[in-house]
Amino acid sequence: MKVVVTGGAGFIGSAVVRYLVKEQHHSVVTVDALTYAGNLSSLEPVLASPLHKFVHADIRDEKKMSSLLDIEKPDGVLHLAAESHVDRSIDGPADFISTNVVGTYALLEACRAYWSGLPAVQKDRFRFLHVSTDEVYGTLGPKGLFREDTPYQPNSPYSASKASSDHLVRAWHHTYGLPVITTNCSNNYGPFQFPEKLIPLMILNGYSGKPLPVYGNGANIRDWLFVEDHAKALWTVFERGRAGETYNIGGEAEKTNLDVVRQICRLLDTRAPAKTSRNELITFVEDRPGHDARYAMDISKIRSELGWAPDTTFDAGLEATVDWYLKNHGWWQAILDGSYRGQRLGLSTSRRSEALQ
Repeated sequence: MKVVVTGGAGFIGSAVVRYLVKEQHHSVVTVDALTYAGNLSSLEPVLASPLHKFVHADIRDEKKMSSLLDIEKPDGVLHLAAESHVDRSIDGPADFISTNVVGTYALLEACRAYWSGLPAVQKDRFRFLHVSTDEVYGTLGPKGLFREDTPYQPNSPYSASKASSDHLVRAWHHTYGLPVITTNCSNNYGPFQFPEKLIPLMILNGYSGKPLPVYGNGANIRDWLFVEDHAKALWTVFERGRAGETYNIGGEAEKTNLDVVRQICRLLDTRAPAKTSRNELITFVEDRPGHDARYAMDISKIRSELGWAPDTTFDAGLEATVDWYLKNHGWWQAILDGSYRGQRLGLSTSRRSEALQ
């Protein structure tokens, strides 16, 4: 089988590409615009494989996407290209609307034209898998879980842009018949994650003896999903999911942000001892505007229909993640020397502080 993976040089996308090429032995065309979070180093294990091809392109370029599909003739598209960080969306929402909404529209149109021209057998086999987020559902109280039929209530520019793209994908199925599937996932973590996100940022700051900034009181709860489990789930949905359906994907590992940071501190203190515990580096900072209180996913649909469930416990996944960052200085040091220095994002210009310096 041959597939196109958009955003395949990003964190989740590269995990999907590595999984499909190395473990499933499928042919993959990776498409990525290589913006700040795209990193060809994350694809290094497969770059030389005859099963892999990289194309530097922007999904907003409909003509380029149409040409690529006509040339490569894939059996489907896994759409992961997106601007994805809430704090960046607060600082600059325009990029999120442009990539997540306009880009998804352009890709849908390119795929619709390509799919419409396929022979009947290939047309029936084709799938467009749209990868989205639990943040489109808004926030939960102390109890309850997000289900596939939970009403959308996005609370940030990022989640609003993803909700918009979800609705476009749904409309292209119901209006034009394009065989789409949407997934909504919880917070991912694991190797190769850009260090603006909570877990890699805390690992690298803690390792270097820098402050560990925790938003508000650290009580916000997230459901954590190991990225390699997510890659397997996406392929399961692509292969066996029903066209027009949505599947929630989660790790069934709810943790407060403060608990996650403290667990990282314990792991670092064991693996890279310092004069004092990393817990002393924890610093409570001004909360993110509109910070959702809790996310948690009901994954009973994907479990019962497709037989998928997470394999990796949070404890095991976090240990593997910390060990990976400690062993791969070259990968993250190149990022810290270049496009990202750990600065605080997501506050208005007048209030922003360089909290990590």
